Amino acid sequence: MKEKKPSDLHSVKKTPGSAANIFLNVIIILLAGLIIFLSYSLFTKITALTSGEEETELNKTSRIIQLEVLNGCGITGIAEKLTNYLRQKDFDVVQVGNYTSFDIDNTLVVDRTGNKNNALKVAEALGIDSKNVIQQINNDYFLDVSLIIGKDFNRLEPFN
Repeated sequence: MKEKKPSDLHSVKKTPGSAANIFLNVIIILLAGLIIFLSYSLFTKITALTSGEEETELNKTSRIIQLEVLNGCGITGIAEKLTNYLRQKDFDVVQVGNYTSFDIDNTLVVDRTGNKNNALKVAEALGIDSKNVIQQINNDYFLDVSLIIGKDFNRLEPFN
């Protein structure tokens, strides 16, 4: 029988596939961690949606609502009076002017950004019925709401 050398006693027999096995085990562990992370992320998204905590960006009322006030009834100074009233109510009136015509019967609140809650908040502050709130989304406007004053301005909140 062949006599063993001391260096042979401590040597471990390496198989050709052992490095590949270690690599595959590391990959399996990483993929398992990724699956756990993605499962947790999916679970938190589903629970947040079912609990109703997330509100879409379009439905949130802006903290500062920027609007323009347009005179559509032809009465001199009416747009300035409503502008002062709205500014006292913490609305940011960025433009005051005349509408294209002076034959508007009912005051209108026009949503320009697709967030109707902003327009409804302006309508509520002035006592305007929600049926007079319309959407005309226009990306060229840099404001949230347009207020077109009609001949029914005497029914608005500042004049009561």
